[in-house]
Amino acid sequence: MMLHIPELLNKQQVTELRQQLKQQELWVNGTQSAGVQAQLMKNNLQIDIHSDVYRSISQSVLTALQQNLLLRSAALPQHILSPMFNCYQNHGNYGNHVDSAIQYSSRIGQTIRTDVSITLFLSEPDEYEGGELIIEDTYGSHEVKLDAGDAILYPSTSLHRVEPVTQGSRIAAFTWIQSMVKDDWQRTMLFNLDMTILKLRQQLGDSDEVVALTSHYHNLLRQWGTL
Repeated sequence: MMLHIPELLNKQQVTELRQQLKQQELWVNGTQSAGVQAQLMKNNLQIDIHSDVYRSISQSVLTALQQNLLLRSAALPQHILSPMFNCYQNHGNYGNHVDSAIQYSSRIGQTIRTDVSITLFLSEPDEYEGGELIIEDTYGSHEVKLDAGDAILYPSTSLHRVEPVTQGSRIAAFTWIQSMVKDDWQRTMLFNLDMTILKLRQQLGDSDEVVALTSHYHNLLRQWGTL
């Protein structure tokens, strides 16, 4: 499931974050965090994860992710990796790839399985040309270029790429989630059911039918979820 999450950060939060990202010494070659195969197709900059600024801004984005109700319903997070930050400019791009299945989280001191990928856009679409995130699935190719503060959530199994940025700079945060529900189809079913229950509660309150559907949702989560 692909899901657009609007205003994960508001405009003021984006502005404050961008101010901290202006320090040129924070940016390092993005291939430092790439595997052997990915190094051949990755051409970008990333914030040095050992810097003091990184720890502060990463935590602020992580908090926003943890508190977003739409994301929590769609991804059912068990663990969220500390967000990282990248910049594409001067024809920087990232060729077709699938994200690594296992990542190490220094924050919790253990490896996690990457079920869900997230890109949070920090540059407005008119600040750069190119730079579209292209995500491939069984229904074809999806081009994503969102307003600053908006995020896209998609299965980590998806083949995806970032098109060359021909003018300006494309700055974004990105991370991965290990979900309580490993299977994307099951997560999608639970999300759709949760959204339906929410709409029915707004219309009918906690009627017997709504309570029954809520019970069904939680029983499915017990059946499919792992902790």
